[in-house]
Amino acid sequence: MSNTLLMGQYLETHSIFHRLDPRTKLVSMIIIMLSFLMLDTFVSYVVATLFLAGILWLSKIPLLVFWRGLKPVLIILMFTFLYNALSTKGNIIWSWSVIEMTEEGLLNGLRFVWRIVLIILLASILTLTTKPLTLTHGLEKLLAPLSKLNVPVEQFSLMIVIAIRFIPTIMQELDRILLAQKARDYDISALKLPKRIFAYIPILVPLLLTVIQRAEQLTHAIDARAYGNGKGRTSYKQLTFQRVDYQAGGAVILMTVILLLLKIWGF
Repeated sequence: MSNTLLMGQYLETHSIFHRLDPRTKLVSMIIIMLSFLMLDTFVSYVVATLFLAGILWLSKIPLLVFWRGLKPVLIILMFTFLYNALSTKGNIIWSWSVIEMTEEGLLNGLRFVWRIVLIILLASILTLTTKPLTLTHGLEKLLAPLSKLNVPVEQFSLMIVIAIRFIPTIMQELDRILLAQKARDYDISALKLPKRIFAYIPILVPLLLTVIQRAEQLTHAIDARAYGNGKGRTSYKQLTFQRVDYQAGGAVILMTVILLLLKIWGF
């Protein structure tokens, strides 16, 4: 299960995105995500999909990795689609008792699911192509002006990156617990879906205890290295913008302008 997660994983493929400054990737991701929220027509969705497909191709990460990463959220995507399909008023194409499925609902459900998939894949590119320490350094640099307002920028950046990195760690612990139960001849994956959902509930207690122990160990490790509040901490690698960063920023701005024009013109 831990191998199916996209968030928190890092893969070295020596692509152009691995060479980008983390600040470029962070700002670009935010801008593109905001532009994806403007999508409302079929043409704009197609343009955004083609743009994201180009990003996935340039990342040199196998598409099978992204497909495996979408599997854990398939239930959420299905629920989102069905909720919109059954709760939106319009031309009824199927009904049963008080349940009605409309044409407008199907379109709304498809748009929401499409948008969620685009955002998930886009966010996964950031963690798949950026090392946790590099991402922390980039966040610190971006949020540095807030330190003048006594905002603990260093601690906040470290907290965000640790939270992202802990996602696959938690899933690894869940895999370990499931394997232990399977060794005792109790295979949750063999149960039917309703029973499987309730079978996961007793696992939450040992999983929560393990996560707390891991967090405590991490706290001791940080204290042992005299991290403190992080202020004045230096970095071996200094972040500098290269030509490829400006090119990537220009491509993001161009894409945002195209999506904005499509929204204005109604295409």
